[in-house]
Amino acid sequence: MGKLRKNMLTLAGTGVAVACAATLTAVPALSAKQDVAPQAESPVAASPYLYNGWGNPPAPSEVQGATGIKDFTLAFINADGSCNPAWDGTRPLDGQDKATIDEIRAGGGDVIPSIGGWSGNKLGEVCTDAQSLAGAYQKVIDAYGLKAIDIDIESTEVETPASRDRVIEALKITKEANPGLKTVVTFGTTTTGPNENGKAMIAKAAEIGADIDVWTQMPFDFNGTDMAQDTITTTDALKEQVKTAFGYDDAAAYAHVGISSMNGNTDQPAEHVDVAAFQKMADYAKEKGLGRFTFWSVNRDRPCDGSGDVSSCSGAEQQPWEFSSIVAGFAG
Repeated sequence: MGKLRKNMLTLAGTGVAVACAATLTAVPALSAKQDVAPQAESPVAASPYLYNGWGNPPAPSEVQGATGIKDFTLAFINADGSCNPAWDGTRPLDGQDKATIDEIRAGGGDVIPSIGGWSGNKLGEVCTDAQSLAGAYQKVIDAYGLKAIDIDIESTEVETPASRDRVIEALKITKEANPGLKTVVTFGTTTTGPNENGKAMIAKAAEIGADIDVWTQMPFDFNGTDMAQDTITTTDALKEQVKTAFGYDDAAAYAHVGISSMNGNTDQPAEHVDVAAFQKMADYAKEKGLGRFTFWSVNRDRPCDGSGDVSSCSGAEQQPWEFSSIVAGFAG
């Protein structure tokens, strides 16, 4: 990821997110008397990223009502300075983000928190061993009664073998302690498939028997020229990598891989994911039976008004929430 996503996440990781979060309209917690719609079985398959740290976060209930999308991937949990989880490393688990989760669940959806991201203090680096890292993951799971977690492993956390292996080992421990929990690993890629870091994670998981449910690539910021075709090419290559490592057949391998795209302008000037390209990706994902199809981010899923605020619009010719609607179509 380049300046659009990296810079915004760097600002969030240095404390600007606290100011951004403070401007959010508080969402009242549900009372025991309120009716809560039934939740989906798992939020993994179709849950676009929503980030409370910047980009004029929309009310999830508005997006749910307009698109049919139910579930969201809520970003980002990092370390608070010790081996302890907090939203953006600063916001407590029982604060504004908990209110967002309550609102999503009241609309019949569920959440998959994303742990990591590009910037900030990563739990995989701050926690010194797999057991303590698994303990940090467990705090997040227990705080919200989660069905799934996403580890967005980037930058030095994935580039350093010790932290990379620690994450995979901790996910194995966490899966064993939480029967039925779904785990997603999200990471960068090249136009021809996983880079050496991605391959190493897959190999490590196969070696120790870590049952990762979905390996999800981010096919952008990779010098793409045809974003739909490049995404298909790299996802097919990921499928082959997973198939070989775990001995899956084609159908099972596709079910264990996913796509996390970026809507509209990416961080590279020559890259742009328009609605048509994103629809092609969704059609491919549905045809192949991928385990996950999502994008960064709902905050940007609206047309720009000329203000230049790239954190709250996509730069694509689109209707409001059009990318989210496509993800809802993948789910349905």
